[in-house]
Amino acid sequence: MTKRKPTIISTKIDTEDQNQPSVVITMRVDDDILDFTGHFPGHPLLPGVTQVDWAIYYGQMYLQAASVFQGMEVLKFQEPILPNAEVELELRWVKDKEKLYFAFSSKQGESMSKHSSGRILLGQ
Repeated sequence: MTKRKPTIISTKIDTEDQNQPSVVITMRVDDDILDFTGHFPGHPLLPGVTQVDWAIYYGQMYLQAASVFQGMEVLKFQEPILPNAEVELELRWVKDKEKLYFAFSSKQGESMSKHSSGRILLGQ
């Protein structure tokens, strides 16, 4: 079997606001994930398309986000995600706007480093 998803370390789901449920997923981006292959030889980076895929996948799994992709807004890829990195994926599903907000970040010493963020439009 080909590995396409990270190792989940922990999840923290917040459903207090039913119209905007959220989850924080801590994960290890294992070096044997297929998406590192060829991106780039000798200097592997997690592709942006993989980050968007994971945001949609976990948004549907944990927040019951809608399933029909309708577009993306305000995508930013700021710092690369390297093999074996431990990162946090923060997701918030805004039901009435049908938008899934995502942000990948990790601790860099005393501070947090933002890897990527954006909004994914998902409908019925």
